[in-house]
Amino acid sequence: MNGMMLQGFSWYLPPDGQHWRRMAERAEELAKLGFTAVWLPPAYKGQAGVNDVGYGVYDLWDLGEFDQKGTVRTKYGTREEYVDAVRALQDAGVQVLGDIVLNHKMGGDEPELIGATETSPADREQEVAGPGALCAWSRFTFPGRAGAYDDFIWDASCFTGCDWNEAEQRSGVWRFGKKEWAEDVDRSENGNYDYLMGMDVDVSNERVYEQLAKWGRWYLRTTGVNGLRLDALKHISRAFYQRWLADMRASVNHELFVVGEYWSKDLAELQAYLGKEESLSLFDVPLHFNFFHASEDPEGCDLRTLFDGTLVSEDPIHAVTFVENHDTQPDQALESTVRHWFKPAAYAMILLREAGYPCVFFADLYGLPNDGILAVAELPLLMEIREHCAFGKQNDYFDEPDIVGWTREGSEEGPGCAVVVSRHADGEKTMNVGKEHAGERWICVLGEGFVEIGADGTAVFPAGSALLSVYLPEQAAEALSNIPIIVRPGRA
Repeated sequence: MNGMMLQGFSWYLPPDGQHWRRMAERAEELAKLGFTAVWLPPAYKGQAGVNDVGYGVYDLWDLGEFDQKGTVRTKYGTREEYVDAVRALQDAGVQVLGDIVLNHKMGGDEPELIGATETSPADREQEVAGPGALCAWSRFTFPGRAGAYDDFIWDASCFTGCDWNEAEQRSGVWRFGKKEWAEDVDRSENGNYDYLMGMDVDVSNERVYEQLAKWGRWYLRTTGVNGLRLDALKHISRAFYQRWLADMRASVNHELFVVGEYWSKDLAELQAYLGKEESLSLFDVPLHFNFFHASEDPEGCDLRTLFDGTLVSEDPIHAVTFVENHDTQPDQALESTVRHWFKPAAYAMILLREAGYPCVFFADLYGLPNDGILAVAELPLLMEIREHCAFGKQNDYFDEPDIVGWTREGSEEGPGCAVVVSRHADGEKTMNVGKEHAGERWICVLGEGFVEIGADGTAVFPAGSALLSVYLPEQAAEALSNIPIIVRPGRA
C-alpha cells in the first residue's frame, strides 16, 4: 500500500465553524482518493476566538465546548463535531493526526508584575538591559471553563519569557527572572531560538511537564486520534519531546505515528533533531525549498538537483514530503509559495516515487479562490496513479538539467509507471520499465501519445509539449477514473 496524507486545512478557510462537519462529510471521498491519513488543524481554543487558526493557543482543554474568547466553538466547530469528524474519517479507513502546539500560550486572563531581563530580538543571548520589572499577561485562569477537566492555573513561573510589556506598551523579547533559554533548540538563528512568540512555555518546569503530559493523555483518550503533528520543534526543548512522546505512547494501545515541523533548509539540522532515537518523522523542508526555487526560475533551474540536500534522499523512512502547507501561503511569515506552473511536476515527484510519505495540501486539492490559490487539476489523477500503479523497483534518469525521468517496474500491488519532467518542449527520455513489460503499449495519461516497450524493457518516452508526462500500461490507463480521455493509437 502506498500511504498518503492530506493536510486537511489551509490558513484562509472561512471562520464559519463548519470545517469539522465538512471533513466528516468528505470522509468517504477522501478514502476513495487514496488518502490513508488526514492531518487536522489544532482543535483547541485560540486567543483570537473564531478567527484563530489554532496556533495562538489559549486553552488546550477547550476543544470548542466553553464560552471563552467570545465564542464556544472554534474556527472549525465544536468539540462534539471534532470528535465526530475523527470518527467519520476513521470509519472510512482514514487515520487522523491531531495538531499539537505546546511551545507557547497567548491571550492571558490577568497580568502579572515579573522580574525580567530584556534581550536582543536578533540575538537572545545578548542582554539589552539589566534586570527590571515587566508587566505581562502571564496568568491563565480560564474562567469560562471554571475548572472543568482540570484546574491548573498558569502563571509567570510556568513561562520562560514573552514579547510584550504591558506597562510600557511595547514589544521586545524578555527572559523571566533567573531562567535561561533552553539549550537543545535551534541555535542557527537569533543566537538561541527558544523564544518564538507569546508566553514561552517553560517545559523544564516539572509542574508544567506534568500538566502537559496529563493533557496529552486526556486529548488522546478523548479524541481517539491515531497520531500527532508537532508544531515549532526548533523552538522547544528536544529532550522535552523525547520524554513527552514516550509518555504519550505508553498511554495508548496502538502505534502513535508522529510527524514534526522543524522549519530549516539545512538537512544536517533535521538529521541532528532525529538523532539516534528516531522517535518521529519530519517534514522535508529542504525539498519544499528546492521546489520553490525551481518554480521561481523556469529557465535556469537544474532538474537534476531537486533532491539534493533533502531528507527524503538521505532518510526516506523519516521523511514526510510536501509541496506546500499553510505556513508557505501568501502573506504568511514563512511565505514560499511554489508557483502554480510547477506544482504538477512537484506533486509527481512526491507521489509517484518510492521514497517518503507524501502530504497533499488542502488548498492544492480543493483550491482557495479567495487566496488566489487554484486547485492543481492533475492532483486527483496523480493520486490515483500512486494508489494503483506506482509500485515496484524504481529506475532514475536524473542525468540532464532540462529533462529528467524515472520508472517504476511494477509488482503484485500495481503495474508500474514512467514519468518525464521537461523544462522544454519536444524532449524525450530513454528509460527502462523492466523486461516483463516487453511488447506492451504504454499510454501517456498526462500529455499525448503512446510508446511500445522494447524486448529489453526499454522505450523512448517523449515529453511532448508538457512539463509533466506520465505513462502507464494500456490496460492500467483504461482503468483510470480521473482522466476524461486517453489518447490512443491513430488519435495521437
